[in-house]
Formats: sequence, C-alpha cells, structure tokens
Amino acid sequence: MPGSSISRWSQPLLWGLSVGLLVVPVTLAALSPLQAGREFTYVIGALAGILALSLLFVQPLLAAGVLSGLVPSMEKRWHRRLGAALVSAVALHILGLYLASPDDMSDALLLVAPTPFSLYGVIALWAVVLLGLSAVIRPRVRSRLRLWRVAHSSLALIVVSASIVHAWMIDGTMNGLSKTISCVCIALATVAALVYLNRIKPAARVG
Repeated sequence: MPGSSISRWSQPLLWGLSVGLLVVPVTLAALSPLQAGREFTYVIGALAGILALSLLFVQPLLAAGVLSGLVPSMEKRWHRRLGAALVSAVALHILGLYLASPDDMSDALLLVAPTPFSLYGVIALWAVVLLGLSAVIRPRVRSRLRLWRVAHSSLALIVVSASIVHAWMIDGTMNGLSKTISCVCIALATVAALVYLNRIKPAARVG
C-alpha cells in the first residue's frame, strides 16, 4: 500500500489531525460570541466555508494514499466523495452568504468588492468548480492521464493557496489559533502530497 512507507508513529497523527481539523475549527466558530445576532443563513454559510477549508487537509492525504487502514480503492472512493462534499460546502458557503447579503456577495463575485480577501475567495471558487469538472471528465480522458493529473494537481494547488489567503485575511468567527494550525497543516499536507505523488510514488496517484 502507498502509505506503507509512512512511519508508524505518524499514522495516528495524520488521523488525529484529520478528525481534529474537520471538527474543532467548525465547532469553535459555531460557538464564537461573534455569531450572536447574525442571520442564520450567514452563520451556515460561514461554517460551510470553514468546513470546506478543513476538507483541504484530508483530500491530499487520500490522493497520496498515506492514511493507513484504507485500501487503495477505498482511498480513491473517499477522495471522490470528499471532493463532492468540498464542492457542496463551497456552494453552501456562497449561497448562505448571498442570502444574508446579496449586494455584498454580488460585488465579490463581480470582483468589485472593496475587501481584498473576496478576490482570493472568488479565485478559489472558480478553481474548485474547474477541479470538480476535471474529476467528472476523468473517465473520458484515459489516453491523456498524465496531462489530466498535471491539470488536476495544478487546480488543487490554486484552490489551496487561494483558500488559505482568503481565510487568513478574514478576521471573523474562526478562532485565530485554529485558523493558523489549519492553514499551516493544509499547506504542508498539500505540498508533501504533491511531492510524494510526482516524485516518490507516481504509480500511487488517485484518479
């Protein structure tokens, strides 16, 4: 299994981080005092955005096949499922914020918002859309898998980079420490997975 080269002690750490990053940031944001008085749709949209960010840690680990206890076929299946969950979370993020503040969200999508973080959010949004489309067409491009993998990995890198900058620039309900840990872990996991896939274990790529 691809993950067999990962040291034994690191496996519980990867699983613990995966669960922790999926649960703790969203929970802390939901319990933040800043949520008081906010519209329900805004709260749901914001929490969906945090969940989407957290999923960016698990996805590269599944793609690289380094989570022990999962056979390769199961890793591929969960990579696709969580990819769909990521797209859904982003869609809910956009919808919730739009329902809470249509004018602000329209400005952001049209790239005329005065807030710099909105630009990176839109970049991440369209990269997620293209990433999802690339996953859909994957079965139809078997003759050009190498090119597909390069495009898929490049889009994933754009999603991660733009999402981290987007989240980092927002001073909101996401706890500062949990945001820092999440962003650092996501960046490290993405870079490590890309190196692992492209240089160490090219045959272990998830597609």
